[in-house]
Amino acid sequence: MAEAVRVLIADDQALLRGSFRVLVDSTPGMEAVGEASDGAAAVELARRLKPDVVLMDLRMPVMDGIAATRAICSDETLTGVRVLALTMFDMDEYVYPALQAGASGFMLKDASPSDLVAGIRVIATGEGVLAPSVTRRLIANFSTTPEPLRPAPKLVGLTKREQEVLILIANGLSNAEIATHLVISLPTVKTHVSSLLSKLHARDRAQLVIIAYESGLAERGMPG
Repeated sequence: MAEAVRVLIADDQALLRGSFRVLVDSTPGMEAVGEASDGAAAVELARRLKPDVVLMDLRMPVMDGIAATRAICSDETLTGVRVLALTMFDMDEYVYPALQAGASGFMLKDASPSDLVAGIRVIATGEGVLAPSVTRRLIANFSTTPEPLRPAPKLVGLTKREQEVLILIANGLSNAEIATHLVISLPTVKTHVSSLLSKLHARDRAQLVIIAYESGLAERGMPG
């Protein structure tokens, strides 16, 4: 029998923490192992409990969710811990910094219980998840930003097909959608994604999105 996904809940609102705990504990194969009311407590509990997933509110006192995410994701003793960032607004200016800090995904607090549970499961497997509205917001943000994007020389080693797959990932397409768009098999897409993760030293799909935008690759638009 597979071990339960261990979840740490970090939110400064007691009512929300309680709601998330009930949802997690009532889901087969999941258990809530702790609660934190601020970012500093979330970091301390993550180091002590080593959960599989941290549900991280981005707006908290003492230490905000971005700083807490950065502390957790940069800690070499917590390499197996994944952060799923949560906020009330898809326009939140914290979204991109949270992903830069190492969050493996981002979802809205008003997501349906089934979507949130699915997001936790995806994050726990080492993948990344972005709410569709968040992906659209990232696209809009990068298409209008006046600031130059940092060069990413590590993209030089990518094949043309890998670059095409990376662009599609940045546009929010799933593996199945990428397979359809490029007229290739799903296993082939998965092979390309694995290669991208390895070559770009990315933890998950969310980091691939960040790399695609910071390098300017995503600005080339959808491949034909």
